[in-house]
Amino acid sequence: METPRTNDPLPALETVFRLEFPRVVAAVTRVVRDVGIAEELAQDALVAALERWPRDGVPDRPGAWLTATARHRAVDLVRRRENYARKLREIGRNLEDVPPPEPADPDAIDDDLLRLVFTTCHPVLSPGARTALTLRLVGGLTTAEIARAYLAPEATVAQRVVRAKRTLATRNVAFEVPYGPDREARLGSVLDVIYLIFNEGYAATAGDDWLRPALCEDALRLARQLAALMPKEPEVHALASLLEFQASRTAARTAPDGTPVLLRDQNRRRWNRMLIARGITALDRAGATATGAPGPYALQAAIAACHAHAYRYEDTDWPTIATLYRLLAARAPSPVVELNRAVAVSMAEGPGPALEIVDALAGEPALRDYHLLPSVRGDLLLRLGRTAEARAEFERAAALTRNEPEREMLLRRAADATPQDAAGR
Repeated sequence: METPRTNDPLPALETVFRLEFPRVVAAVTRVVRDVGIAEELAQDALVAALERWPRDGVPDRPGAWLTATARHRAVDLVRRRENYARKLREIGRNLEDVPPPEPADPDAIDDDLLRLVFTTCHPVLSPGARTALTLRLVGGLTTAEIARAYLAPEATVAQRVVRAKRTLATRNVAFEVPYGPDREARLGSVLDVIYLIFNEGYAATAGDDWLRPALCEDALRLARQLAALMPKEPEVHALASLLEFQASRTAARTAPDGTPVLLRDQNRRRWNRMLIARGITALDRAGATATGAPGPYALQAAIAACHAHAYRYEDTDWPTIATLYRLLAARAPSPVVELNRAVAVSMAEGPGPALEIVDALAGEPALRDYHLLPSVRGDLLLRLGRTAEARAEFERAAALTRNEPEREMLLRRAADATPQDAAGR
């Protein structure tokens, strides 16, 4: 990653650290074999950058600088341990001479990221702890962002992360991609967190950017690697398919000024047909390896395929999408799935039946602060001609979101709401 030298390194440092944090943690975990210590050393490297970059300028390869600095500190830590000799044999004879900052091999980085995912998804952790820790270390998300993505209180997420790191350390969990039954035992959690990492990149829960492409790229790369590792697992291929389809729309999801572009308004000529083709291939592989009913990711990939096959928004096969969402709701019920089903029903059957579904979700605790609930409700009310109510819902959605471009879009929708206007996400 090339970054020009600047007199004000702080904006660059914040951006670089957010993008490179998972890679730094993964590289250092390979050395110290402890994700908690690796995270602390990554943060130490950030402190070192805060001290040196204002004086020396931003290095040409800031990510490599952070990784090398953190690894140097990891080496020092290992040297101070009583079992240094054994650790040295484990990590190789070349550890003492850490190479100068330069780009690491991309495949090696990906291997470390995949090891980190499987490590943080170890079955000694509870499902909630696995998700929170992986989103923190692999996704680079803050506690607030994880709480938002996981629909959980921030304090709960913080406790999960701390306890998870402590558990991995006390149980001496290996930093590895496991084999056989051990790999299969962790697979569900790995798929879930890769999907959540992608989602945070696809529609950031907070900040000044609607998209965080680096997170999408990391998640998609991990999904592809997992499919190569586990070619007989249909849900692995299904997740890869889903992410390929979703990633294909990235270029069309924002206007030149960075504002979000809703699905119905996207220029589909900007959709990446190569990624769509990859998505179709992966979905075919998922079907070919499946032995029973389609899993949750296969159903979501099939929904994404329906959108990908429609060259115009008006050509979308909404009845099929509504049916697929009904199957998904039965297979993996959740309030968010039900909300998405309502959108599909609104297009297939009209806003009236969909509003009944949405109103039934009003009391769901998990959706209490979920901005898409009032956003979808505003769309439905607008299509029903209930303009004043729709405007109030858009304003409520704008107050709930922490993403600035999305807030501005929702406020524009509130200001411009007319009975003829309707939206699709």
